Amino acid sequence: MYQDKNLICKDCGSEFVFTAGEQEFYAERGFQNEPQRCKPCRDARKNSGKAQRELFTTICAECGQEAKVPFQPSNDRPVFCSECYAAKKV
Repeated sequence: MYQDKNLICKDCGSEFVFTAGEQEFYAERGFQNEPQRCKPCRDARKNSGKAQRELFTTICAECGQEAKVPFQPSNDRPVFCSECYAAKKV
């Protein structure tokens, strides 16, 4: 029923494919218009209003690997990498 369409991004001017699956998804949701932007431009536009989260580098108290965390670590509490933290929650 649907066929892939080549569209032009209105931001960067590059050609992108509006796949048959995406067209079906749009139709199911009742969207009338085709996308105007390619995926990278849509993502950039979506994230443009968000402040970039600052990540701090520390050492995991469990495994000793380097870990990036979204808060300023202090020496009074242990900090874990995501794998060790997930293992402790179980």
